Amino acid sequence: MSTAVRPSVRWKVAVTAASAVLLAACSGEEPIAAPEPRAGSATAATPAPAAPSLRGGSPDLRAPETVATGLDVPWGLAFLPDGSALVAERDSGRVLQVRTGGEPKRVFTVPGVSAAGEGGLLGLAVAPDHAETGWVYAYYTAADDNRIVRFKLGGGRPEVIFDGIDKAGIHNGGRIAFGPDRMLYVGTGDAGDGAESQDADDSNGKILRLTPAGGPAPGNPRAGSPVWSLGHRNVQGLAWTADGTMYGIEFGQNRFDEVNKISPGGNYGWPEVEGKGGDRDYVDPIVTWNTDEASPSGAAIAGDTLYVAALRGQRLWTVPLDGGEPEAELSGRYGRLRTVAVAPDGALWLTTSNTDGRGDPRDGDDRILRFPAR
Repeated sequence: MSTAVRPSVRWKVAVTAASAVLLAACSGEEPIAAPEPRAGSATAATPAPAAPSLRGGSPDLRAPETVATGLDVPWGLAFLPDGSALVAERDSGRVLQVRTGGEPKRVFTVPGVSAAGEGGLLGLAVAPDHAETGWVYAYYTAADDNRIVRFKLGGGRPEVIFDGIDKAGIHNGGRIAFGPDRMLYVGTGDAGDGAESQDADDSNGKILRLTPAGGPAPGNPRAGSPVWSLGHRNVQGLAWTADGTMYGIEFGQNRFDEVNKISPGGNYGWPEVEGKGGDRDYVDPIVTWNTDEASPSGAAIAGDTLYVAALRGQRLWTVPLDGGEPEAELSGRYGRLRTVAVAPDGALWLTTSNTDGRGDPRDGDDRILRFPAR
């Protein structure tokens, strides 16, 4: 695989050339010592354009359909224009195509995946113009770093578009998604070093906003920087409402997991704050859970409800975005839940994560479930 310039170097150079100065939950579920905090700040930018209206209303969680079984640590999930899904297997590096009523089929294997601890083949995203370009994007752990590539299912070697994201046995982040503005958003983890989350010159502990080619997106809070928001511990869920409001889901350390409303340039406090701190320098989460209730990973929005898949909590959280109280669904029924996504037909797809080394595999695990739209 070709070697790309480390993004930390690439965008630092861009900012220097412009004479601009950058300001500035763990799926392992084991506590780590908090690092020495570092202060940071950021300024806001213009929000992303509004998203198109989402299809369907609330999914019927009483009518599950098993779409696939026998998967090896499914992680990323993204839909192709024909309604079928691409699923990433964390440890094998395989990308499977899954259709309702059919057997999963391997359609690509990402080379160079180094699966250890929480690392491996993680998030997937399908380009908004996939029908014309054929691009599929993946976030994965390589020998020396976490990186993002794009490739075509017809074959050929992946193209590295962003690399140099620090890797570790824990806190690799990994969720990627195209936003309503057709830019690529990336959730990264702090790789066990919380100080990186407050360092605006570092891509760890951030939400990044990139062009489809991997460069810093125009309109980011600081020109030439890929950083959209900072002060995160381990972001593994990204979702938008129909009006373009963005939400990020992340793991806490020992006390609180978080749902955050994401604003460009916002500083979400880690490692200075875990949960709601009431500090005017940092953005408080809108929802928190004890870590044994959640350890949240995937996130999706259908209608006016945010759905959050919980690993340790072994439940699907429903979060009304009109201010209602979150409710737990499917508690303990399927074990650890990793990823949740809304399909083009409005159905909710949900993956389990019982074969990831921290679960108790059941017959048929890991599996993908589908809940039809009402």
